[in-house]
Amino acid sequence: MLRRTFIKAAVAAAAIVGLAGTAQAQAPKELNFGIISTEASSNLKPLWTPFLADLEKATGMKVNAFFAPDYAGIIEGMRFNKVQLAWFGNASAIQAVDRASAEVFVQTVANDGSPGYWSLLIAHKDSNVKTIDDVLKNPGKLTFGNGDPNSTSGFLVPSYFLWGQNNVDIRKHFTRITSGSHETNALAVANKQVDVATFNTEGFDRLKKTAPDKAALLHVVWQSPLIPSDPITWRTDLPDADKAKIKTFFLTYGTAQNGKSADQLESEKKVLTGLQWAPFKESSNRQLLPIRQLGLFRDRLKIEADTAMSADEKAKKLAEIDAQLAALSRQIGA
Repeated sequence: MLRRTFIKAAVAAAAIVGLAGTAQAQAPKELNFGIISTEASSNLKPLWTPFLADLEKATGMKVNAFFAPDYAGIIEGMRFNKVQLAWFGNASAIQAVDRASAEVFVQTVANDGSPGYWSLLIAHKDSNVKTIDDVLKNPGKLTFGNGDPNSTSGFLVPSYFLWGQNNVDIRKHFTRITSGSHETNALAVANKQVDVATFNTEGFDRLKKTAPDKAALLHVVWQSPLIPSDPITWRTDLPDADKAKIKTFFLTYGTAQNGKSADQLESEKKVLTGLQWAPFKESSNRQLLPIRQLGLFRDRLKIEADTAMSADEKAKKLAEIDAQLAALSRQIGA
């Protein structure tokens, strides 16, 4: 009797779960797409709206743009599953991968076909600052617009290749430091609110279109080595079927495909041009490995310069970083 009662209850529960599952399958799915704040959302929104509309049509899922005032907002959104897809820079993607269940699945490609972009240090064209030596040889005389701490080109790359390799402590070198997006920094230099600031080549190309009068006031005083193009990430827990649809969309967008009309292809290419991109290429978390090296190099420099740390502790920490760097080198070599 007890066994029959248990079986009936189990069957009833299974039926309820089945009905709930059916209802869930029939409910409209939504994706929130995180867009990093390289400039004002009012500028980004019209560029992204047609792309997200095409993604929505291709996947059958409602797609919403998710803007935040800084990179951390997108990372936290993905961490708490308020964001399922996101465009990041490489440095912020590392944070998202490590803390927010993110995974790189495709990489952007510049519209000129270049494999990446460059970090810049800019000054006003009328400034006495013409070369990087004018910055390095004048401590205590200039103001500086730094990038978002989670920005690859605005913060991480110049921290290592510019300040780290020249043994510059920016807190002591500059009389005042501000922090902002690429656009904010560029406009601050153009308006003579700071003497120099970080920027990047993608942002510069966009500024030449959105505010050519301001772009004409800027002068490049330093350019970094090549930075890998930006990754697009998804949450690792997205259903495999959804991932397949999303990845197919990205890898075929702006390319000729069977069944795709000439008008549709032209429309997709126009959308990509607005975003300053060519068709995407497949990628993975491996593209972040060189940027992880940069972060470790920066940490190593900080430890070496720490006069309060004991020699034993410093040696131990440096050995740990060197081991991590060696491991990354092996992964890159593989």
